[in-house]
Amino acid sequence: MIVEQIMAKNVRTLSPENTVEDAIDLLKKQRIRHIPILTKEGFLAGIVSDRDIKDASPSIFQLKDHMEELKRPLKDIMRKDVITGHPFDFAEEISSILTEHQISCLPILKHGKLVGIVTESDLLHTFVKLTGANQPGSQIEVKVPNVSGMLSEVSSVFQKRKVNISSVLVYPDADKQSKILVFRVQTMNPSGVISDLVNEGYTVLWPNVPGINT
Repeated sequence: MIVEQIMAKNVRTLSPENTVEDAIDLLKKQRIRHIPILTKEGFLAGIVSDRDIKDASPSIFQLKDHMEELKRPLKDIMRKDVITGHPFDFAEEISSILTEHQISCLPILKHGKLVGIVTESDLLHTFVKLTGANQPGSQIEVKVPNVSGMLSEVSSVFQKRKVNISSVLVYPDADKQSKILVFRVQTMNPSGVISDLVNEGYTVLWPNVPGINT
């Protein structure tokens, strides 16, 4: 899935000349956590987060004595070394970038102009949809040899039972000679297909069904 399919396109922005007070107002009204800062020409100049605004704002106990801090321009506090993405980047690549750089959002640029923004919440929501975890069903984990063709072989067991597969994930196992296939299937009673898998010689790690794989 590419970023263009999941990014927020109606992005709220401010300019470097806007103030901390302007940012506080925008964050509260729009219920957002990040504000891209654009130049008059529409190019990305920086970004501020709710944490940046909190750090730049006076304490509520000192508000009357430090009102001038609310009038500071955002260019004084914004982060200028912004990591960005492209609409055709894959969601998996963006997730890796957020994790590697320990950031929680990524402005998306096309021809140097801001066209969207992706946050951790967007990616988490996408992951839930891709795995089918938001749909009724069951999860089955099967340990198989780490050789080519195993996914096709195991999937054929589901096909014989006419059990529809919503998603498949492949995890590495502690034993490098093995891997774990995680199936999300559209059935609330997977005991039949689990029995078939065990009879075919596969190791079903989850779920544990009494009398079948326990």
